[in-house]
Amino acid sequence: MLPYPTSETSPGSDEGMTHLKERPVVTSFLRRGCRVLVLRRSQRVRTHRGKWAAVSGGIEGADPLEQALLEVREETGLADDELRLVRAGQPLRVPDAEHGVEWVVHPFLFDFEGESEIRLDWEHTECRWVDPGELGTLDTVPMLAETWERLWRT
Repeated sequence: MLPYPTSETSPGSDEGMTHLKERPVVTSFLRRGCRVLVLRRSQRVRTHRGKWAAVSGGIEGADPLEQALLEVREETGLADDELRLVRAGQPLRVPDAEHGVEWVVHPFLFDFEGESEIRLDWEHTECRWVDPGELGTLDTVPMLAETWERLWRT
């Protein structure tokens, strides 16, 4: 867990430091051709309502890859046999002082090779296929573009 200064703290000072609770999560990018799927988070989720994200979820005692596949099934309705794992990136630490959490993001990239339509669950209200270069221009969850880039530095 890394300490982060509060708004009352000057850089380099330990006074007023807060510690963010570490929370491991998976973030899976689904790629079709040269575009990736982004999902708009609904108002019913706890964090980052209305923000664009990839398929994500907490790691609840499972292997990160198993959790990633479970989240893809739940959030998109896609079957495992429609996906091909391309790459698993090194975990990325994403501080989120607004929610008092430091997300430890385990990124994955899957190629979507099926014909099924995306069927969103309650966690999202819409989805789009976008050029990965657009990730930095969308209103996303923290560090989504950096998470995508992490997949290419592995």
